[in-house]
Amino acid sequence: MTERSASKPYIVAADIGTTSTKTLVISRDGRVLASHSIEYPLLKPTVDRAEQDPDQIFDAVVQGIGAVVRKLEIIPDQVLCVSFSSAMHSLIAVDEQTKPLTACITWADNRSASYAEELKRSGLGQQIYSRTGTPIHPMSPLLKLMWFRDNEPGLMKETYKFIGIKEYVFVKLFGRYLIDHSLASATGLFNLENLDWDEDALGQAGVNREQLSELVPTTHRIEGLSAEYASAMGLSKDTPFIIGASDGVLANLGVGAFEPGVVAVTIGTSGAVRSVVTKPQTDPEGRLFCYALTENFWVVGGPINNGGIVFRWVRDQVATAEAEEARRQGIDPYDYLTELASQVGAGSEGLLFLPLLSGERAPYWNANARGVYFGLSLSHQKKHMIRAALEGVMFSIQAVAASLERIMGPATVIRASGGFARSTFWRQMMTDMLGTSVTVPDSIESSGIGAALLGLLAMGEIEDLSHAHNWIQVGMAHEVNESDYRIYQQLTAIYTSVYHQLKDQFDAITAFQGQHLRSPQS
Repeated sequence: MTERSASKPYIVAADIGTTSTKTLVISRDGRVLASHSIEYPLLKPTVDRAEQDPDQIFDAVVQGIGAVVRKLEIIPDQVLCVSFSSAMHSLIAVDEQTKPLTACITWADNRSASYAEELKRSGLGQQIYSRTGTPIHPMSPLLKLMWFRDNEPGLMKETYKFIGIKEYVFVKLFGRYLIDHSLASATGLFNLENLDWDEDALGQAGVNREQLSELVPTTHRIEGLSAEYASAMGLSKDTPFIIGASDGVLANLGVGAFEPGVVAVTIGTSGAVRSVVTKPQTDPEGRLFCYALTENFWVVGGPINNGGIVFRWVRDQVATAEAEEARRQGIDPYDYLTELASQVGAGSEGLLFLPLLSGERAPYWNANARGVYFGLSLSHQKKHMIRAALEGVMFSIQAVAASLERIMGPATVIRASGGFARSTFWRQMMTDMLGTSVTVPDSIESSGIGAALLGLLAMGEIEDLSHAHNWIQVGMAHEVNESDYRIYQQLTAIYTSVYHQLKDQFDAITAFQGQHLRSPQS
């Protein structure tokens, strides 16, 4: 062990997520020594809005880092660096004093859905996608800016900078507007080939490069933390902060999925399927994203809107009595509902669920998609509905995986992470749905671990990202149940057909909902 390793044994990782910020302390051999999570609400003032308070998230970052540092009684000089992971596609308008003029508009916000459809119809959307790697969808800051351009012209004039949530954190900590190549590549405004803002996309958005942050590599480091925040976090003001990357690409790094044939599947509130390539690559049909990890590694894949949030909906709306019974017995409701689902065979006896409760991203990119139970009969019970909902999430994952396979080739192994990876039942279901072996790393904190690895690279402590092999210990492996795999193959064709036959009706029912439904505040 070097003198520096002995004196600075800790890496702090801050993972800014959609519903919470998780902070970790990670040792130089990749062990998670402490963690802390702070939740915050997702606000839904109308059915097509999804916003957050940026100051709540900033406070969660500062408090979370302070909490893990205090938990281990770390001396400030023992921290090698603080490295960041962040959710993608957020947008905040700020004035010259960095005061927010809007809420933090999240990836789940659909107010610009009509702009996405217009771009797709015109053919201009495919041109922008081919240069930027960001699919044309309301999640994209490009589309959000187009909406502001036409609907909030006064705000456009008043705004000094348009930034994302991690940029907001860094400007408050260091007074500089910085955006890493990874998050920039998820804005729809960043040219993948020249690693610069795309002038044509900026023109569509109605902004200029001076209104955006300075572009820097994901390994960019910055020092000079203010005394106030250094004290609050228990750090030295000279502690290096690594800007890091997006949570999705870091999740691949954090599970060791950055080699050909190794595919990462992450399911938390939402979900994603991703694979790594060595140069930018887009999909001729526009179904998949391409985001930067470093200058030498790019992540291709697709996200789904409806992951663990579907199971929460089942718990709170479909199986309320069962969830309450679990609580009376002192059992986690999710464990109880999973046990009920396991009593039903693969395919839920012919009951399908399209889990499109909040629209869908990959591979359909349809903000108007809605949830559907299909095949429901008098013979089906609550346990069938629970299992069908869980299978529906996996059908969505399978649809993305199939799109990825068409341009990347077949996966040889799947690495699973996210909250769902705690469940043996869900992992086996995914194995049987995809027809590929699934392995699970010992730690499912993939984005945070990926941020820590990137921090080591940025600090010059490792030469390249192959060091991940020293960190990632694969735990349980699942093999395909051929009988269940054949059942899911049959049902996949039906599932896909149902979606396409309902596509026009999704538009109609969404229009009706817009006229008659009000979304409660979260």
